[in-house]
Amino acid sequence: MTHLLTRPVPPRAQWQLEQQGLHPLLARIYAARGIQTRSELDYELKSLLPPALLTHAGHAATLLADALEARARILIVADYDCDGATACAVGIRALRAFGATVDYLVPNRFTYGYGLSPEIVDLAATMNPDLIVTVDNGIASLEGVARAQELGIATLITDHHLPGDELPAADCIVNPNQPGCAFPSKCMAGVGVMFYVMLALRAELRERGWFADGAHAEPNLGALLDLVALGTVADVVKLDRNNRILVSQGLKRMREGKASAGLRALFHAAGRDPAQASGFDLGFMIAPRLNAAGRLSDMSPGIECLMTDDPARAMNIAQQLDALNRERREIEAGMQEQAVFHLENLESGAGVALFNRDWHQGVVGILASRIKEQLHRPVFAFAPGEAGKSGGDIKGSGRSIPGLHLRDALDLISKRAPGLLIRFGGHAMAAGATMREADFPRFRELFAQIADELLSPADLTRTLETDGGLESAYFSLATARLLEGEVWGQGFPAPLFEDEFVVESQRILKDKHLKMRVRKGETQLDAIQFNFGVAPGDKIRAAYRLAINDYNGVQTPQLMIEHIEPLA
Repeated sequence: MTHLLTRPVPPRAQWQLEQQGLHPLLARIYAARGIQTRSELDYELKSLLPPALLTHAGHAATLLADALEARARILIVADYDCDGATACAVGIRALRAFGATVDYLVPNRFTYGYGLSPEIVDLAATMNPDLIVTVDNGIASLEGVARAQELGIATLITDHHLPGDELPAADCIVNPNQPGCAFPSKCMAGVGVMFYVMLALRAELRERGWFADGAHAEPNLGALLDLVALGTVADVVKLDRNNRILVSQGLKRMREGKASAGLRALFHAAGRDPAQASGFDLGFMIAPRLNAAGRLSDMSPGIECLMTDDPARAMNIAQQLDALNRERREIEAGMQEQAVFHLENLESGAGVALFNRDWHQGVVGILASRIKEQLHRPVFAFAPGEAGKSGGDIKGSGRSIPGLHLRDALDLISKRAPGLLIRFGGHAMAAGATMREADFPRFRELFAQIADELLSPADLTRTLETDGGLESAYFSLATARLLEGEVWGQGFPAPLFEDEFVVESQRILKDKHLKMRVRKGETQLDAIQFNFGVAPGDKIRAAYRLAINDYNGVQTPQLMIEHIEPLA
């Protein structure tokens, strides 16, 4: 069941925004999202929170600056998702521009798993680094940091994940979520943390006169904001004001033709135009192509694509990534069919855990997300840690709904059944866990039990917050472009409207998409609902987004339907 709920609009805030010159529709939408003054929508770089507020960013800058002066070898250990790839590319590009000797290592998820493990440190040691820098991982790597200490390798942890009860004994940790850090933007992605460390490093090098003698040119770190924007959107972190500034500035560079060669190639592979780049493009068109490398193979090609300045090489890698993404979609489709069978034979409950020996561990996160959307329940999906091997470890990825903090739920499971989880970690809405296959039934039972305890009946009703109705005069290409030009994302959602329509015609596309011609008053519009459930009658109430349909070079406004309720 889905409940439509209209966001309240504070009249005074809306009026004030209009008086400050904001478009009336935007004033209404922004007021409903808590914006009170137009200054809160100032996304200029000068409005960014200063790096000095980020705990230990200055210490990290000193550590890195000392490494540069000593000509030490720096090795970045990355994560294998889009956030990790962009953070790695930001670090490599910036450090090399500063004159550092730096390389990277990204774990193969199927061989080494996630994070700075002792095994990864041993592998890193073969590259003779003096300093290991983690990006988008490391806050839980107690054993890995200890192993690096044994080998005499210094460690700098840059991460954004929630810490456990104990922090690794690294030389320096930069993480807005570590105890004692008062940095106001707790929602920064890993790439944002690394970007801030690079800003702090540049400031430190300026103080040391690094750029004064002409031996080193001072780089423009703003040139990296396209990568920062991509990683921030891809990791689905909350777009607080600081994150909106990072994303806005990155999108601005893309639209101005200043994107890196790799991003331009990825846009081309996705059939999108960077001159019209939007958050949707980054989250649903570009990020999946990068993530496909980490899910099915190795993230190194994705990182290389983001690092290269050679357009031809970038295009070649982007085509490889596009092929991997098509393969990922085929694997996912097969897994979803199998998941339907599991669900039909599953007892109903608030929490769902699924496992299949034939599933691909690189795709279980997407599967969990799809099932979560379908059921509006927290979902974990597991696959064998080693393809084709039964009876060993299994690895799972979970996605949650509001009301259940997924990492906290895993922590509860670990306390109620000590030893059941070999390792776990994550956020409120997404988390991962590893366990023995024999322990899966017990995990499924405990996860369902904890979800039942923590979730209320109201939590289990899907609620779509809308911005109310849209006046007929706004059903236009100009309005669609106005809305697409703004910055939307997690925690700052794109406008979703609701209205009643007469359905004048409808047809099914590719056996799963519903194409309609609808009318509100005298205004007729095309509308589409992807992966629809039930065909509507003659009259409907619909929750929709106003979008642009680009067909053969002709652009028209189109409704992207998210929910339909038939009306009598």
